[in-house]
Amino acid sequence: MKKLVMFGMMMFLLTGALSAFAQDDIAAHPACPLCGMDRAKFAHSRVYVVYDDGAKIGTCSIHCAAIDMAVNVGKTPREIMVGDYNTKTLIDAEKATWVIGGSKMGVMTHRAKWAFADDTAAQKFIAENGGTKATFDDAFKASFEDMYNDINMIREKKKKMKHQ
Repeated sequence: MKKLVMFGMMMFLLTGALSAFAQDDIAAHPACPLCGMDRAKFAHSRVYVVYDDGAKIGTCSIHCAAIDMAVNVGKTPREIMVGDYNTKTLIDAEKATWVIGGSKMGVMTHRAKWAFADDTAAQKFIAENGGTKATFDDAFKASFEDMYNDINMIREKKKKMKHQ
């Protein structure tokens, strides 16, 4: 019984520590260094990468994370975390269930790429909004496939904002 109570306390503390860490990444990296977007506002799509040399970057989306990883191709990501679409807490990007596409506009991309902590939440999203279930590798690859169109879309939006 004593071991069970100790285990429960350790899990409680670990969960609290992970929740605090999830918010610490936003405090440490409040804006995406690539596009300037507010990472707290886009907590549901944010990505946090820790490289093997200890360097860390917090981006607003898998789109900007893909750009950073391409520029830093000589570095190996040790950890890639992403905001869960529903809870906005950081989860392991490679263990997440991803949804590509659907009716909801993505962050920095026309074809959305959303991460979910569990398969049930992803399936519910697909039932309500469309899209296709995917892995992290699928979503990462799709980010590069979409890069040309997404950059053109972003440039057009910025051009229209400038002329308003």
